[in-house]
Amino acid sequence: MQYWLDARLYRAGWNAVRAGAGNMDLLVAQGTSAGYGLSVYLLFKHAEHGTPHPYFEAAAVIVTLVLLGKWLKSRAKRHTTAVIAALNTLKPKVARARMPYGNVDIAISQVKIGGIVVVRPGERIPVDGVVTIGSSRVDESLITGESLPVAKHAGDKVTGGAVNARVLLRVETTAVGAESTLSRASFVWSSRRRPRKPRYSVALTA
Repeated sequence: MQYWLDARLYRAGWNAVRAGAGNMDLLVAQGTSAGYGLSVYLLFKHAEHGTPHPYFEAAAVIVTLVLLGKWLKSRAKRHTTAVIAALNTLKPKVARARMPYGNVDIAISQVKIGGIVVVRPGERIPVDGVVTIGSSRVDESLITGESLPVAKHAGDKVTGGAVNARVLLRVETTAVGAESTLSRASFVWSSRRRPRKPRYSVALTA
């Protein structure tokens, strides 16, 4: 059981040794192997002189807790990936801009701060902004967690990615692109998947 459960840690530790570095897997593999080996030695050497004090359970508990932690970490990464994917699906690619000669569909990257966009019922609001004309209800459940559509009137702020539920709205753009609420939220979640900082790796090696 020791070497079967610890196989993943041995492989990771061996790869670290070949790379000339150290990591937590190497430390755990060394510690549990030492405890297991000492326990086997004591068991056979002192078998005729009473029951020795082995460390089988300590090695098993350490390996179990480390593997449980790795599983929880992997699960959290999968959840983070799913959240980022969901946030990205909320980002509209096109906005209906209000021009002097009428409404024109343009790419989100072409929308300027202060520009007016038109959002019809059932469409996602393409930018962060302030309602200038119209009163409607907006579904922000995937952004704020609010289960019911929220009433929005002239002067109220709206968030890009929310769904206009009822009436046509005109929205003055206040943030777009990397400055939008969705982009900032996606950046925060993405930062949680970044690798450890170099100083953490140095601490493990030391």
